[in-house]
Amino acid sequence: MPETSVPTTVLVKVGPEALVAEIQAGQHTYFVDEPRSVGGQDQGPTPYDLLLSALGACTAITLRLYATQKKWPLQGIEVRLSHRRVHRLDCDQCEQAGEMLEEVRKELRLLGPLSPEQRQRLHLIADKCPVQKTLTSGALRVVTTVLE
Repeated sequence: MPETSVPTTVLVKVGPEALVAEIQAGQHTYFVDEPRSVGGQDQGPTPYDLLLSALGACTAITLRLYATQKKWPLQGIEVRLSHRRVHRLDCDQCEQAGEMLEEVRKELRLLGPLSPEQRQRLHLIADKCPVQKTLTSGALRVVTTVLE
């Protein structure tokens, strides 16, 4: 997955009543929503589903590119992801600010007749995808402006 400094533009629109968001990314349009249990209409994945999808897709593509370059017999890749909040420490003050940590679990299924060494190397490469680097770098800055 080539890294680039060209800005990507995504337009998100939400109407006056529903929580469903229409997203335009380049020539693609899709919808994001919340579950009915929190007031949404469940017409699409949640924002966290998309975040996990981006990380999973980037991981799988990075592994595919690497294995292809090495001519390894990687026949398929499955990435299962989940998100949750966990306590930093098992303590009485865990509900205080800064005591919770966001955790993403990423499980890989590497299909094909790979050697144990190849599997271990792919395990290491899986943590080097550009989206994961962005999320874990600590250097991500979000700048918000309000337009007239």
